[in-house]
Amino acid sequence: MSISLSTAASLYDRVRRVIPPIEWPAFTDDIDAILALKRERNAVVLSHNYQTPEIFHCVADIVGDSLALARKAMSVDADIIVLAGVHFMAETAKLLNPGKTVLIPDLGAGCSLADSITASDVRMMRQRYPGVPIVTYVNTSAAVKAESDICCTSGNALQVVESLGAPRVIMLPDEYLARNIAAQTKVEIIAWKGHCEVHERFSPADIRELRKAHPGVTVLAHPECPPEVVAEADFAGSTAAMSDYVGRHKPARVVLMTECSMSDNVAIEHPEVDFVRPCNLCPHMKRITLANIRAALEENRHIVTIDPGAAERARQAVERMLAI
Repeated sequence: MSISLSTAASLYDRVRRVIPPIEWPAFTDDIDAILALKRERNAVVLSHNYQTPEIFHCVADIVGDSLALARKAMSVDADIIVLAGVHFMAETAKLLNPGKTVLIPDLGAGCSLADSITASDVRMMRQRYPGVPIVTYVNTSAAVKAESDICCTSGNALQVVESLGAPRVIMLPDEYLARNIAAQTKVEIIAWKGHCEVHERFSPADIRELRKAHPGVTVLAHPECPPEVVAEADFAGSTAAMSDYVGRHKPARVVLMTECSMSDNVAIEHPEVDFVRPCNLCPHMKRITLANIRAALEENRHIVTIDPGAAERARQAVERMLAI
C-alpha cells in the first residue's frame, strides 16, 4: 500500500462504505498532517488488521497480520517505524530493525496474551519439561521470546511445530491456539492457559444464532477462539487467511469471528460480499488513533526500547520462525 503522495481529500473513496460522510471531516486534519510528517521524517506506518479503517486504509504504508508485519518490517526503507498495533508488535519491529527508531503511539496498547506469561514462567516450563522445545506465540514480550526456542504466529503455528521434528512441544501462551493446533498434528502439545480477551468470548451458541438469523452465512473463526467455536465454523485461520478466504471464495454473506475492525477493512476490499458484524472490540488496539499517531511523529513518542541482554536471544527466536 502506497499513500505517501495522497491527501485526505483523495482518500475518502477508499473508506466511504464504512465511514459515513458526516464523520469524515473529523479525520482529515490528522490524516493530512500524518502524510506530511511521514515525508518529512522518512517514516512509515505499520498497521495491524485490527486497526480502524481511517488508519488501516488512509495512513498505513504496510498492513497485515502479525506474520506479515514481522516479515515486511525487515525490508522497511525508513528511519522511523510507527507501529499502529499493540506493544509486542512494536517490540518485534524493533527486534528486526535494531538500527531504526520504532514508535508506539500509546504505551497502554498491550495484550491479554502477552500479560498472561512472564520470562520466569517460561524458565519454569523448561525446568518442568527438560529437552522439550518451546514454541512461543508472537503475542508475547521480548523477554518471553528471549527464553524461547522459536516463535510462531496463528498463520504459521502448525508449520513451526512440525518443523521441529520433536514428538512433543511446549506451546505458549494461548491455550486455545495450542489446542486447535494439537487437533491438526500428531505432535503432543503442552499448553499454557493464556487467552485472548477478544476471541475467548465467542461461543458455539453465537454461531448457531448467527446461522439461524442469517441462513447460508459462511462463518470464519480465528484460531485463538475456543476449539468448540472453531469446530462449528466453516473455516478457521489467521486474519490474513480469513481475508484470503473471502477473496478466493467470495461468499455471498460472511461473518468473521474476530476483532471488529477486521470486518470493516476486509469489506472495503470486497464490496460484493455482505458482512455480518457480531464482533468483539480489542480495547488495546483501539487505544491507537490518528491523533496519537500524529503526536508520535510530531513528538517522537513513545520510543520502543528492549533490554540488550534479551534482544539478541529474542531476535533469534523470531528469525528462526521467519526462516521456515
